Amino acid sequence: MSDEERDIDIESDDDESLGAARGEFQFASQAEKRAHHNALERKRRDHIKDSFCSLRDSVPSLQGEKVGGGGAKASRAQILKKAADYIEFMRRKNSAHQQDIDDLKKQNNLLENQIRSLEKTKYTGNFAAMTSNSQLLTSKAGSLGEFEGSGSESSDSEGSNSVCRKKLKT
Repeated sequence: MSDEERDIDIESDDDESLGAARGEFQFASQAEKRAHHNALERKRRDHIKDSFCSLRDSVPSLQGEKVGGGGAKASRAQILKKAADYIEFMRRKNSAHQQDIDDLKKQNNLLENQIRSLEKTKYTGNFAAMTSNSQLLTSKAGSLGEFEGSGSESSDSEGSNSVCRKKLKT
């Protein structure tokens, strides 16, 4: 039961209890009581229909279709089935994206550790270790360039690596 339906039920319960407390009845006849009930039921059905329309519009494969049983209209069962399929698809897609994010975080941590290691060796004066770490970083940069689909990064890395070697020799 939606909040709106609960509000309607509460209002009608309050009205009936007030009338009963005063010794009156809210409705003069059964016909008025039935008409009130029919209006509440119509409002409930309209709310359900609007909810199905909203759900249908949220599912890409159903956008533009009408709710109903014939022709190009989507039945309520079809809307529920396709909505469930779409939710499952989006869950799988989110899971794959989360795995990609985790992989990139691991790669980022590895590269940050290599940078810290290079900076540490630079400040301690351990040039032999710096050369081997520089070569390792160059190979990683080259593989990163291959991953991105261009070789220009690896040639730039080799150029900067040769500059490092020249500085080390002097």
